Amino acid sequence: MKILSTVRLPDHDKERLSKKYPQCTFVFDQKINKAVEYLKEAEILLTYGEDLNEEHVYSASDLKWIMVASAGLEKMPFSALQEKNVLVTNARGIHKIPMAEYTLAMMLQVSRQAKVLSKNEAEQNWTRKVEMVELFGKTIVVLGAGAIGSEIARLCKAFNMRTIGINTTENDVPHFDQIVKIDKLDNVVGDGDFVVSALPSTRQTQGILGIDQFKFMKREAVLINIGRGDAIIEKDLIKALSENLLKHAVLDVFIKEPLHMEHPFWTMDNVTVTPHLSGISKMYLPRALEIFEDNLNMYLSGKLNEMRNPIQLEKGY
Repeated sequence: MKILSTVRLPDHDKERLSKKYPQCTFVFDQKINKAVEYLKEAEILLTYGEDLNEEHVYSASDLKWIMVASAGLEKMPFSALQEKNVLVTNARGIHKIPMAEYTLAMMLQVSRQAKVLSKNEAEQNWTRKVEMVELFGKTIVVLGAGAIGSEIARLCKAFNMRTIGINTTENDVPHFDQIVKIDKLDNVVGDGDFVVSALPSTRQTQGILGIDQFKFMKREAVLINIGRGDAIIEKDLIKALSENLLKHAVLDVFIKEPLHMEHPFWTMDNVTVTPHLSGISKMYLPRALEIFEDNLNMYLSGKLNEMRNPIQLEKGY
């Protein structure tokens, strides 16, 4: 059985995998375009999912399973994968710890005026006239009540916050006081002192946060986007922030990245811009490989139904 990895792995992981699975032949390459010939014979592909196109899928005659070593899937050629009935799994959940910690850090930064404190310190300005707001007792609304959203809610519970999650099923999710179906977003977005988008990019989520939703939000609300940039209609957010329809926006993702130097977000006092780094962690690859190895064990045992994070190709997630 041949396994092709276009994920860059440290030498010690390459050696470990080769020894652990002697029945498998591993080919390690950094870019799929350099490994096209190997892909034609590979039964399993380990990839970040950004370099695979329909032509690759159609040429891979033996391909049975793709493990995407990330949570994002928007660049995957789902039509071709459906046609060839290829099993796809991903590394959903590996971002939950760093992204939840980032979210809480930004909530505290805004509520505890960290930017103002830093500025005052740099200017040697001893003033106590800085408004401080507690997280205690506040309400957070999380769009995308999956692994990341659940971890955010868990941390928020340490601050005695009320947690409302939004998903597509309305099924209960750990650490949320209330779960609301996504088509009822407008009914609860106004409850949030903090509104966090941890949504993937799908037809249903694109542009889900626009001027109508911003008008429903509290004027003291803080919006945080750690999911995908296209969940927000940017021109509507600029308008809402300019008219003080909400207090602040913390944006880690954007429709076009890197964010253009002339973009208004850079210079708006009520916007915090970070360069798509909320999920960065030294533990990223070890966690992704743990899921891959668990799934490889199931695959080799013929227990396909027990593999972690299977993707519904027709839905794209």
